[in-house]
Amino acid sequence: MKLLAVILAVTLVGCSTVVPVKPKFPDPVKELTEQCKALQKVEGDKVAITDMLKVIISNYALYYECSAKVDGWNEWYNEQKKIYEGVK
Repeated sequence: MKLLAVILAVTLVGCSTVVPVKPKFPDPVKELTEQCKALQKVEGDKVAITDMLKVIISNYALYYECSAKVDGWNEWYNEQKKIYEGVK
């Protein structure tokens, strides 16, 4: 009878322990973490100033577009991850 009481007590104590289960924060979407497109290069020995300016303008636009996308996404993702992991 005492053995049954001890087994019952151990079983009840073992079942009452609470192990917190916290799901992992989801990984970012692959498309949003891709690298930016390579900048264009001026090709040829003799290049007209207008062609060179077109490449420069295109590179500026490409750079700032990518910079805004990547910086904004990384900032948002990191803040959301901090908030998610800070919740208890």
